Amino acid sequence: MKTQVREFRSQAGMTQQQLADLVHVSTRTIISIEKGQYSPSLMLAYRMALVFGVTVEELCCLAENKELEDQAYADL
Repeated sequence: MKTQVREFRSQAGMTQQQLADLVHVSTRTIISIEKGQYSPSLMLAYRMALVFGVTVEELCCLAENKELEDQAYADL
């Protein structure tokens, strides 16, 4: 799942460690989310959205991800 975590974190001038500390996860978790290797839980996405002052929908690119998923299922 694509997210905007890296973009929002960079815009905020925040390191991965700083974000991890604010949302109570490891730096490795933030790295994995930013690389698209891990999808955050709803609660973690909510915590990150609060830190950045955005919605979970914006943070997680939900509209874009839904379109991609819909296309994948249409091709079956």
